[in-house]
Amino acid sequence: MSTKYVLTLSCPDQPCIVAEVSGVLAESGCNITSSDQYGDEKSGCFFMRVAFTPNTEGHTCDTLKAAISPLGDKFTMQWTLHNASKPQRVLIMVSKFDHCLMDILYRKERGALFMDVPAVISNHKQAYKLTASYDIQYHHWPVSPETKDQQEQKLLDLIDDEKIDLIVLARYMQVLSNKACEKLAGKVINIHHSFLPSFKGAAPYQQAFEKGVKLIGATAHYVTADLDEGPIIEQNVARVNHAMTASDMVAAGRDVERVTLAEALKLHLEHRVLINGSKTVVFKR
Repeated sequence: MSTKYVLTLSCPDQPCIVAEVSGVLAESGCNITSSDQYGDEKSGCFFMRVAFTPNTEGHTCDTLKAAISPLGDKFTMQWTLHNASKPQRVLIMVSKFDHCLMDILYRKERGALFMDVPAVISNHKQAYKLTASYDIQYHHWPVSPETKDQQEQKLLDLIDDEKIDLIVLARYMQVLSNKACEKLAGKVINIHHSFLPSFKGAAPYQQAFEKGVKLIGATAHYVTADLDEGPIIEQNVARVNHAMTASDMVAAGRDVERVTLAEALKLHLEHRVLINGSKTVVFKR
């Protein structure tokens, strides 16, 4: 079976980008299986995602990069060539609530998420049995103000040692430092309820219940130093009504969170998300 590749790029918008990218791939003996592009009029940036397979043997990631590189220089592109036949290595971090972790591991086991999960990290013990049932290494690293810096360095070391491609905060209730956010830019996905900034604190669903909200939702985004304000990948909502208790709303909210995080994770794994300043361009199927 031929290796599958995905080329993602962004550059100043100008004529002939699509034609020349297609031409280089054709000259390299490649068959384009899908192509998406978007020009942002406000920023003047052009974004493109091309999935393709080589028709001839002998092509490697390095030889394809060598063919694409002159084009990158010509159009001042920021580009990445991804080997889409190789699963990405994903580190999952979780605290007490394991609904998102459970959903991700189930989808991965059933082949809905193409990835490897070498480890799960938690500041609590609750998710150990769940993680062990999937034969995945579990790191219980309690966090306190005194140990936070040391634990974060252990995290960064583990990311390097395990060659982690992506970190998923599956309801991990600790804040990464600005230093870690900068080092891991574009490689950390977080999930949270969409009540922010209206209902802050430890009991947002109770606050929403008391205000009689009719919609609850979840947001999956890339992590930045601005807490819960990184570029948004995916959002979903669910309707609630006056007959629902605060506990009912929590249950509905958790369902929305797990689905939204899984969708955002799948989009990232398929290289369909390109960061556009404080926003994202998402090429869905």
